[in-house]
Amino acid sequence: MISLISPSEVKNPTSIAIGSFDGLHAGHRKLIESVVEENQYTPTIASFWPHPREVLYNETRLRLDLPYEKLPILEELGIEQLVMIPFDKELSKLSAERFIGDILINQLQAKNISVGANFKFGFKRSGDINTIKNAIKDTDIKLKIIPILEDKEGRISSSRIRDLLERSDLKNAFKILNRSYSFKGKVVKGKGIGKNIGWPTANLEIDGRKFLPGEGVYAAWTTIENTNQKIASVMNLGSQPTIDPLLPSAVEVHLINKDVNLYGLNLSVEPVEKLRSQIQFKNIDQLSNQIKKDRENALRIFKTNKK
Repeated sequence: MISLISPSEVKNPTSIAIGSFDGLHAGHRKLIESVVEENQYTPTIASFWPHPREVLYNETRLRLDLPYEKLPILEELGIEQLVMIPFDKELSKLSAERFIGDILINQLQAKNISVGANFKFGFKRSGDINTIKNAIKDTDIKLKIIPILEDKEGRISSSRIRDLLERSDLKNAFKILNRSYSFKGKVVKGKGIGKNIGWPTANLEIDGRKFLPGEGVYAAWTTIENTNQKIASVMNLGSQPTIDPLLPSAVEVHLINKDVNLYGLNLSVEPVEKLRSQIQFKNIDQLSNQIKKDRENALRIFKTNKK
C-alpha cells in the first residue's frame, strides 16, 4: 500500500495534482484520472497538512477522509504516492510563482500538473491557472485543466457531501462519493448500562478531526479490525438523553446477534440509514423497548439492501 510521505521523500519526476481531495468524489476522480494517464511519471497527489484555514484562521476543519483513510482508495485509482506538504505561517507567505518554482518544479519535479478550473493557491490565493501557464511556458511541463463537475443538483463538492451527511441524507451522499461513507474508532470502556439492560454496546473513541453524520440512531454495518465480515448493527451517534443528558456526544454501536469482547479493538462503522432522532424516554424500560424496535427496523433495512 502507498504511504504518506513528505516532499523530501518523493519519487520523481511526477505527474501531480494538488488539493485537499477531501471525500475523493467524482470531481476529484476526474483530476486523478488525468494524473494517472501520464504514466511515464509517478502519479502523485499532494495535500497540505494541516488544512490552510486551520493555520490562517484557527478554524476547525473536520475531514471526510483522514489522510490514512485515503491511501487504499488512491491506490485503487492508480496513485502511487500521497505527499503531505507541512502548512505553516511561513509557507502561507510564499507567492504563487515561488510555490510553482520551489515546490512543484524543483522539489516535486512535476512534468504534468493537473488542476481544477477554479484552482487558487499561493499567498492570499493570488495564483490561478494563468499563473501556472505563465510559469511553465518555456518548459516541457504539461498543464491539464479539468472542468468543474456538476450534476442536476449543482456543483459536486466536499461541502455538499458534508451538508448531506449533516442532514443524514446518506443515500445522496453515497451517490456523490460513489462509495459508502465510514469511520473508524477504538472500543473504550463505557458505563456498561447497555449490557445491563440486555443491549451491549461498543463505545468508540473517534479521531476528533473526522467529520461524522448528524446525530441520531442509525442502521449500520460494523467491521472488526483484521476481518472482512460486515456485522449488522445499530449505532447511536450523539448524546444519551435518557441515561444522562449532560454526557458529551458519543458513538455507540450494538452488534446484532454478535456477542464478543471488543475492548481495545478498532471498529469500522458504515452508517446505512437513519432510523430515528434521539428521544428522551421516561425510564430505562421504555429505552430498552425502543432499542428492540430499532434492531428490528435495522434488520428490515439490511434485508432490503443486501450486501
